[in-house]
Amino acid sequence: MRREEILALLYDGFTHSIKDPLWGNIPMSSAFKALLENKDVQKLARIKQNGPTYHIYPGSVHTRLDHSIGVYHLSRMIILSLATKNEELPLSRVGIMSFLASGLLHDIGHFPYAHSLKELAIREHEEIAADMILNNSSLNEDVKKTGADPLISASIIDKNIETDDEETALYRMILSGPLDPDKLDYLSRDAYFSGVPYGTQNTDYIIKSLDLRDGNLVLEEEALVSIEHVLFSKYMMYRTVYWHKGVRSATAMIKKALLSALRDKVITYEDLYLKDDIEFSVLAERYKSYEPFILIERVEHNNLLEKKVELALDAYPRLRKMAEDLDERMEAERMIFSALRRKYSALKEYETIIDIPEPVNFESSMLLLRKNGEVTPIREDESVLSREVGMVFSSVLRKLSIFLPHYVSFSDVADVLKEMF
Repeated sequence: MRREEILALLYDGFTHSIKDPLWGNIPMSSAFKALLENKDVQKLARIKQNGPTYHIYPGSVHTRLDHSIGVYHLSRMIILSLATKNEELPLSRVGIMSFLASGLLHDIGHFPYAHSLKELAIREHEEIAADMILNNSSLNEDVKKTGADPLISASIIDKNIETDDEETALYRMILSGPLDPDKLDYLSRDAYFSGVPYGTQNTDYIIKSLDLRDGNLVLEEEALVSIEHVLFSKYMMYRTVYWHKGVRSATAMIKKALLSALRDKVITYEDLYLKDDIEFSVLAERYKSYEPFILIERVEHNNLLEKKVELALDAYPRLRKMAEDLDERMEAERMIFSALRRKYSALKEYETIIDIPEPVNFESSMLLLRKNGEVTPIREDESVLSREVGMVFSSVLRKLSIFLPHYVSFSDVADVLKEMF
């Protein structure tokens, strides 16, 4: 498409305005406004973006709907920026509308407390989102009315859908790349609502520094520092917000309750899908007689277990090996519980929780557009972004922790670990 066609497509008819505290007024067409108002999209307004984080940062009650609108907005701004730099782009009308729809809908398959469920053998939220777009008749029709193709939108979100379409591959790269609209929104939004400065990005500058070369999204050389800023911000947000000890406690407690319930066949994986925060609470209420679900109730009331031990991953190799497998982790928890129970008769088995965070990637594969027009990877001598730095970030963040009730002493837990592992 030519520049004039793209600009007309993304401006004409975008007469509705959504007021957003982060990005200001966000334009939408009538069709995209209708898609936003679809009940399956509106359900995201009842799912907190950062789950239990609000217990630590009370302002962090923003929702996945807020974030989804932000991703839609930044997706539109990226296409507009690319159009202003190029007389012609390898994009189509249907493709652009499908890309905007995928930005708005990329999280519709998400569930509450998503970080608590990452290790469970559940369907990926991208797969669920794609399935909804393709098979939910109401959602499918609303996507079509925007001028989008539901299959293209689903394929942009779910990379497991096979496609040989180069335009779709480009949109995938934009939506989930090193400087994607998802990351640019959630880092700034989560920082804003948590009241911390660490995640805020110079988003306008980043978007204006993006360009296309040979089917690849590239960043102008002068803006290299923005990639470093994004990765440092990601590290700081994990360190201070996402993996704050209180958030990790809440996350581990919910995971323990669900794992126990799945193991004991109280619930099935299907019970976890397409729930909002309220429906998730109802699930726990429905099985109130199942004692481990007390953990979910405690999280809701901010009655969290305490971190008693924090260890480098390799401090106890046997313990780490057991902790990295869900079944063996529960066995290690039983072993620790049995040892501590001899002194603490009130201790419950489900109150003994081992927490080991999932790996996080701090590397960037972004290509740079050099001043001479060449496109090359980032050189080791021009940036601190390296595999080694990423590994340092990860090693500082990823610790093995043990959570227990407040009355259990730190020294007793340490003694048990030395004795058993």
